[in-house]
Amino acid sequence: MVKAGGVGRGLTRDQIVRAAFEVLDDAGLEGLTMRKVADRLGVQAAALYWHVSNKSDLLDEMGTSLWREVAPVAFTLPDGDLSAGLLRAARQLRRTLLEHRDGATVFAGRRLTDPEVVREQEAPIAALVAAGHDLAHTLQTWQIVLHFTVGWTAEEQGIRQAQEADPSSYDLELRDAAIDAEQHPHMAAAGRLMFTDLEARFEAALSRLVASLALT
Repeated sequence: MVKAGGVGRGLTRDQIVRAAFEVLDDAGLEGLTMRKVADRLGVQAAALYWHVSNKSDLLDEMGTSLWREVAPVAFTLPDGDLSAGLLRAARQLRRTLLEHRDGATVFAGRRLTDPEVVREQEAPIAALVAAGHDLAHTLQTWQIVLHFTVGWTAEEQGIRQAQEADPSSYDLELRDAAIDAEQHPHMAAAGRLMFTDLEARFEAALSRLVASLALT
């Protein structure tokens, strides 16, 4: 969904969004407040309301900013290859979300505030339809991959950020001791599969997903 933006004074929305990401990276989503963003910009919080009406509105702006980085590769087919297009878009989305603390959570479910971000997707989608792809099926295919990527990245960020805050939180030796690895060897092995080499696990799961979608 797209919602209309307002006209403000002094500050620009881009400045506010950049400051908001700086606060997000320092304090996380729970610590992101209008007051902290205003402090980062050296203004009173009231100055922000010329551009964003509340925190939810600010998050919509931030989500739109993240989507701008992904939109150029969404719905595009390198050399006409659907699988290559899906893989490229998913990788770009994951990289973009990992650039900011809680990036996946900020991105998920936000409304686009810039109609141009929607308009620029008309051409690649039109090209897909012209090439014989059904619109509804095509959108569903891309949504499956993009939603998988957002959910996976949210989980991945949770693990990474927990490890940064407390290195013992995903210590596998402590996990083995807690579950009694000798009595539960398969779950001990599962931990080593689930909580190590997160990027490789993403690539493996993404490749399986895209391969299965390509068959349909």
